[in-house]
Amino acid sequence: MNCLWCYNEIIPEITWTNLFQLDKPKPVCNSCADKLEQLQGDRCIKCSRQTDAEICSDCQWWKANQETDPLEFNYSVFAYNELMQEIIAKWKYRGDYALCGIFKTYLEDAFQERFSKLKREIVVVPIPLSKERAKERGFNQAKALAEFLPTKCTDILLRKHGEKQSKKTRMERIDTENPFILENPINKPVILVDDIYTTGTTLRHAADLLKNQGCPAIYGLTLIRG
Repeated sequence: MNCLWCYNEIIPEITWTNLFQLDKPKPVCNSCADKLEQLQGDRCIKCSRQTDAEICSDCQWWKANQETDPLEFNYSVFAYNELMQEIIAKWKYRGDYALCGIFKTYLEDAFQERFSKLKREIVVVPIPLSKERAKERGFNQAKALAEFLPTKCTDILLRKHGEKQSKKTRMERIDTENPFILENPINKPVILVDDIYTTGTTLRHAADLLKNQGCPAIYGLTLIRG
């Protein structure tokens, strides 16, 4: 098997531990894996931002400026470092769908760590693209990530077409009108899945709709904390 990023051959290491049952094939070589910066150590309990504070300044702002926060918490897996930016650009914007395989094991592990106790009752909802954006890209990156998780995944949100979030300033993102439409209410806990958490506005817009229609608890699982 070859690394999905650098294409170098991945040679499995044989040890006494895996002599009779080899480990699962790795999607990336050790060299590339080492360059992916997994979030570790102290982080905000609400949004996964790396910080010494229990609740970061971003989340304190949300608390001060909203009557209630519809999002229980967001859990992110990676920091947005140089290699991750390159992978996201090639995968998300240049259509190399196979690259999402890099993240499968990491997301499975994150789900097991943070959400396994809710597995039987929780529903995964990917953040949607507008029809125009989906046609432009060829696939929804959030849905590709959501389908790695070992629980039911359902599309119950629609998205109005608008300017790309990446082209907006922080305050423009926060002040954006809610772009989502909820097709069907859901009365089970939900994990919203997206690729990048930047200000938290996108997740909270979706969570607002779900909460207002009777969803008891909404969480976020994102690949990257921007």
